This record gives sequence, C-alpha cells and structure tokens, in this order.
Amino acid sequence: MLTLNYIRENADYIIERQKTRNKDFSEIIEQITDLDNKRRELQTNLNQEEAEMKNLSKQIGSLFKEGKKEEANSLKEKTGQQKEKIKEGQKQLGEFQEQIQNLLVQIPNVPHSSVNQGKGEEDNELVKEGNIPSPELGKNKLPHWELIKKHDIIDFDLGNKITGRGFPVYKGKGARLQRAMINYFLDQGREIGYREVLPPLMVNEESGFSTGQLPDKEGQMYQVPIDNYYLIPTAEVPVTNIYRDSIVESADLPIKMTAYTPCFRREAGSWGKDVRGLNRLHQFDKVEIVQIQHPEKSYEALDEMVAYVESLIRALEMPYRIMRLCGGDLGFAAALTYDFEVYSAAQDKWLEVSSVSNFESYQANRLRLRYREESKKKPQIAHTLNGSALALPRLLAAILENNQEENSIRIPKVLIPYAGFEKI
Repeated sequence: MLTLNYIRENADYIIERQKTRNKDFSEIIEQITDLDNKRRELQTNLNQEEAEMKNLSKQIGSLFKEGKKEEANSLKEKTGQQKEKIKEGQKQLGEFQEQIQNLLVQIPNVPHSSVNQGKGEEDNELVKEGNIPSPELGKNKLPHWELIKKHDIIDFDLGNKITGRGFPVYKGKGARLQRAMINYFLDQGREIGYREVLPPLMVNEESGFSTGQLPDKEGQMYQVPIDNYYLIPTAEVPVTNIYRDSIVESADLPIKMTAYTPCFRREAGSWGKDVRGLNRLHQFDKVEIVQIQHPEKSYEALDEMVAYVESLIRALEMPYRIMRLCGGDLGFAAALTYDFEVYSAAQDKWLEVSSVSNFESYQANRLRLRYREESKKKPQIAHTLNGSALALPRLLAAILENNQEENSIRIPKVLIPYAGFEKI
C-alpha cells in the first residue's frame, strides 16, 4: 500500500506511472488528497480544542482552590460542551481516516521505471532465452494429458470424482516424480541460504490483506466462511506474514525463506482447450522463495533471485525464456516482475512456471514490517520480494512432453537421485 506522504509528494509521478497499467488514478488520488487536507485541518482544530480544554481544567482547579465555586461551576459547564465538541470531532476524524484507507487500498503498486505500457501478456518484453533449440519429437509426439494416461501416472477422472475438476490424483512414479522435484528445489534453495519453513495452508483475512491478495483477488481465493479463513493461493502469503508487525535489525537483513506448499486457486472462468491437463489447476504444488531486504539492495536481490530460478530451469534442461511483464500484466502489489516460461514441444507453446517480483515497500507498509539501522532510531519500511522456485504442474507437463520416447519418458539427470528411477 502506498503511504499518504508518498502520494502527497509524488502524485503526478504516480498517476503517470499507473498509466502503464492502462488505468487512471487521478480522481482517486485527488479524493485522497482532498480528504487528507480536511483530516489535517480537523486534527489541527482538535489539537487547539484539547489545548483549550486543558487550560480550562487548570482554571477550574485554581478557582476551586480560591473558593470561587460559582465561577468554577460555570467553567465546568463550558468544559462539558467542549468535551462534546471534541468527541464529535474525533468521530469525524475517524470517518475521514476510514474513507482515506478505503481509497488507498484501491491503488496498486507503482510500476518500476523499466516497466513498459501494455495490455496483457502479448506485450511482455523478452529478456533472455536459454537451452534453445527445443527437442525434436517427431510426428508421433503426445501431449502430457495423453502421456499420463498411457503410463498411468496422473488421474484427472479420479480427482474429479473425489473433489472436482482441477484436482488431479498423482499415482506411482507420477507421485514420486512430483515429490522428487519438491525435494530438489527445497534442497537447492537451502544450499544458497534460504531457511526452510513449513507454514499453515490457511490464513486469516489480515494476512491476505497484508500481502495484497485482499481485496484485489478475493474472487480467486477459496474461503472457509465459518472461520473466515482463506486457503492459500501461494506460500508467499503465510511466509511473508511471519514478519507482520515486526521490526528487524538491518544487520539481520536479508531474511531469506523457502517453503513448499500446495496452492489453491479458483481460477474462475479459465477452462478451455488452452488449459487442458496440468496447464491450469485448482490445487497444485509449488516451492516459493521469499526475501525481506534493505531498500537499497532489493533490486540487486531481485537479479539474484532471477539468476537462481534460471539455474534451476537450466539444470532441468528445459528450453526457457525470461519475460519482463508490461504494466497491463503486472500484479497488483508488484513493482517489477519477471516471468519464466518453458517450451512444451508437444503442445508447441510456452508455459509459465515462475514469477519473480519486487514489491518494494508496498507489502511491507501493509504488513507494518520495518527495519532499524544501528545509527538511526526511527524504523524504516523494508522491501519484500518473492518468486516461484518452482511451480510444478506446467513444469511437469513440459518435462513429460519434452523427454518422451516411443515407450518411455526420460527423467532429468538432476532429479534421478531424488526420484530413484531414470525412466517412466
């Protein structure tokens, strides 16, 4: 969430940069500024009223001491009116603050200066390609939804029977390969300094608000109404909230965490021929990396995270590309995001398997997450970053498709020690 001071000092810049998202926030910012001016004026008046109230209380005390009861009682009547006036002012002040807050949460993060304007994913910018060219599979190539039936490793019909569409059941070597990827990604993250955590799979409303999922993506999240909990759409939400309402010492930065969790997304209205099989699910597995960083180092950290995710995909020998998201495709809370896509030779299409983002101070402001320099007393707002390292379904789809042989599927070399087999 943007701070009031930042909006007041940078209103024109914010309006201009938000145009990259194809949105005009000039009216909302004008409303916020107008309400804040009224709030400030009212606060000044209240301060004066409270000062006058203190002065009257002193006068009443002095009058009683001097035995001037009649004059003291007369002033007491005046203080009663003053109290009511202050009470009414405080109520109005609260209303102003609530209105400002309701408007603030409607403004997304300010896109980084490198983010270009665009309508959607077709306008994203290609940054890099790797492990090109893609494998030549021949005319008998099968998409993964045919391969999994042929080798009996994932069952969509059974998942549909147990729960519903988009909840597959992994079986045999399919389940073992899934577990192998999870363990491999966790181990790789731990080796470069990410501390592994295992968070809850449900969060409360404040946790969803703090990382920017609420109120922006409420319709995409599964809710447990009786307790007002939400099933997590990504481990980013519970892991980042570990440090909600916290002040960390700058010497302890960066804080680096990794977590494996199932993720739950309603993905309303997203079914069709382009999202068959593992391409889009309601429940899927993902390993996440999260950093809490010093503001001066967050973009250096973003580059490191991008390089790390790239190293994972290269190790799996997948054809890949890195895209810088345009404003129209940028997430609500992100300032800058890089997407990783792997090429599926059987589907002849690119599949997104990771997003790596810098949220700058946007999440941290909502989280009330601050850091303290040794030389400064007042805590400052930290920066937060996160990335998928990696999301499994589409990655698994590409692994199955790109490594298919006539009667088998080869396992990437780095996963063999984890899976315990070389082929399916």
